[in-house]
Amino acid sequence: MSTQYQAIGWNRQKRIYDLTLVGGIAAYVGLFVGVGAALFPFVTAETLLIRAFGSAAFLLLNVVLCIGPLCRLDSRFLPLLYNRRHLGVTTFLLGLFHGAFGIFQFHALGDKDPFVSLLTSNRHLASVPDFPFQQLGFAALLILFLMAATSHDFWLRNLTPPVWKTLHLLVYLAYALLVAHVTLGLLQSETSPILAGGIALSVILVSSLHFAAARKERRLDLQQLEARSNGFVDAVAIDRIPEKCAAVVPVNGERVAIFKFDGKICAISSVCRHQNGPLGEGRIIDGCVTCPWHGYQFSPETGASPPPFTEKVSTFRTKLVDGRVWIDPRPNPPGTRVEPSRIPGPEVPV
Repeated sequence: MSTQYQAIGWNRQKRIYDLTLVGGIAAYVGLFVGVGAALFPFVTAETLLIRAFGSAAFLLLNVVLCIGPLCRLDSRFLPLLYNRRHLGVTTFLLGLFHGAFGIFQFHALGDKDPFVSLLTSNRHLASVPDFPFQQLGFAALLILFLMAATSHDFWLRNLTPPVWKTLHLLVYLAYALLVAHVTLGLLQSETSPILAGGIALSVILVSSLHFAAARKERRLDLQQLEARSNGFVDAVAIDRIPEKCAAVVPVNGERVAIFKFDGKICAISSVCRHQNGPLGEGRIIDGCVTCPWHGYQFSPETGASPPPFTEKVSTFRTKLVDGRVWIDPRPNPPGTRVEPSRIPGPEVPV
């Protein structure tokens, strides 16, 4: 977290995640090349590898873009979010292999520098069927490289979170460039309606998931809690909060996570100090609220990370009235200890 930058430590979950990723890609590329060679025996091995790595990169980018909204819509997808940066770096590497084979096959044997040939060999900018689609793919690859190169927390800290987040939102520009790259490439070399339908399905799926997640988040943000004269607001029923998990409620434009654990209720800001991750979608592990994105932890009673880490989030006062949690909408300074509200009687876990 905050004390120092270290090389990646592969725990069991990371190993399973990454081994599944590498194994799935190897199986896909091997199957693609094998089936392609059987069905099209006159196609060169380089062409098959170009298509295998390119299609794998595009499919993986679709997975990367769909994980976020899926997690907003259903928390069961959250484990996929844990190492999403690994997926992003892998997407770049697949795109790099695709681009390298493509440049070698189409631009390396002429009298021009391969990169000069890539950028200048096709100048039909006014023609849609003949548009220079390779340059679009190259631009997307540069964006993916920039994102992969700045994926470490060192860059997050030194670029500042707002700049880092803005930089990594360029993934949507990269996706648009790749959709255009693949679509224009198909127009120039393929006539299969299946391939065209696959591109259309990709755009519809990614767009629909983001739209559905945005609608759900907007409904949550538009909820108005009922204020009382004593300054507290009625937030949620106690029995609506799962044990060691949270209910997320909007308070004065801020999302607050109300956690229930060991017969107690605590409320903290739902925004993680790492990458603005959703703390309210995390769980209490080893006594700490654990962010589902990258595992940053905070005490539910103080909002502070356990020593030696220094991250802190705001806390909120709570009280229990007739089986419901009431919350003071005024946030305490980050790291302020607040006495938990005790759940009476049978609500206390045995």
